[in-house]
Amino acid sequence: MAPTTAAAAEHRPSPFSREVRRWRALRRMSQLELAALAGTTQRHLSFIESGRSAPGRAMVVRLAESLALSLRERNALLLTAGYAPAYEESPRDGAAIEPAMTALRSILTGHLPYPAVVAGPRGELVLANAAFEVLTEGAAARLLEPPVNVLRLALHPEGMGPRVVNLAAWGRHVTESLRARAAAHPDGGLDALAAELAGYLPAGAPPGPDHLGFAVPLRLRTAGGELRLLTTLTSFATAVDVTLAELHLEAFLPADPETAELLRRRAAARGAAPAG
Repeated sequence: MAPTTAAAAEHRPSPFSREVRRWRALRRMSQLELAALAGTTQRHLSFIESGRSAPGRAMVVRLAESLALSLRERNALLLTAGYAPAYEESPRDGAAIEPAMTALRSILTGHLPYPAVVAGPRGELVLANAAFEVLTEGAAARLLEPPVNVLRLALHPEGMGPRVVNLAAWGRHVTESLRARAAAHPDGGLDALAAELAGYLPAGAPPGPDHLGFAVPLRLRTAGGELRLLTTLTSFATAVDVTLAELHLEAFLPADPETAELLRRRAAARGAAPAG
C-alpha cells in the first residue's frame, strides 16, 4: 500500500539530512563506513539521512567529527540540526585567544633570522616576523596594504613572482594545495583565489616524470643572492575556537648553508640578533 501524503511529508529529508548526505558523498564514504566511525548503525544513519529519525546533539557532533569537518563546518551542521554552535569564534584581537596569539608572536621571533608568517584561511596575513621583509622586497605598495594576502603576494607579477626562479613548479605547488583545501572544505572564496593565482603562472608543459610534487623548494632571487627555502605548515588541530583553528603558521627554513648565511647577514643589517 502506498504511503499517504502526510506520511511521505513526515519523512521528507531535512536540511540536516541533506547536509549529512552531501558531506558523506564529498568524503566518498558509504553509510556503513560513516556509521562505524560515528559509533552507530547503518540502519540508524539511513533513518537520519531519510529524515525518519532526528539525531541528538551528541550524534550530530560525532557525525561532524567522523566527516573531518572544520570547526566552522561543525557549527554549521549543528545549526541545520537545530542546535546551538559548539565552538566560539573570537575576534583575532580578543582576550580569549590572546595567550595563543602571544605564543605565536614568540614563535615568530624565535624563528629569526628566517621568515615566518601566520595567515588566515584564505591567505590573509595575521602576523609576521622581521625577516618577512625578504619576501616583500620590491613588491608593489598596493600588495602590501592591509589586508595583505600572502598567497597573492607570493605569485603576483608585482609581488614575488618575478623573483621566483622556479615559478611554474613552485606556483603549481601553491595552487594545487589551495585547490585540495577547497575540495575538502568547499569555499567559493578559495576557488576564486586559486583561479586568480593560476592566472599568474607561466603557461607550460604539464609536469614530467621528474616532477617532485610537494617536494618543491622556493628559489627566490634577492639583492644579496638567491635563496633556497623549504616551507613548513603548522595548524592548530586541537583548537576549540574557530578563529584559532583557521590560522596556520608558515615557516621558511634554509635548504642550504648559503641561504642560511645570507639570511643571517640580512638580520645583522636590520640590527636583529640572529637566532642560533
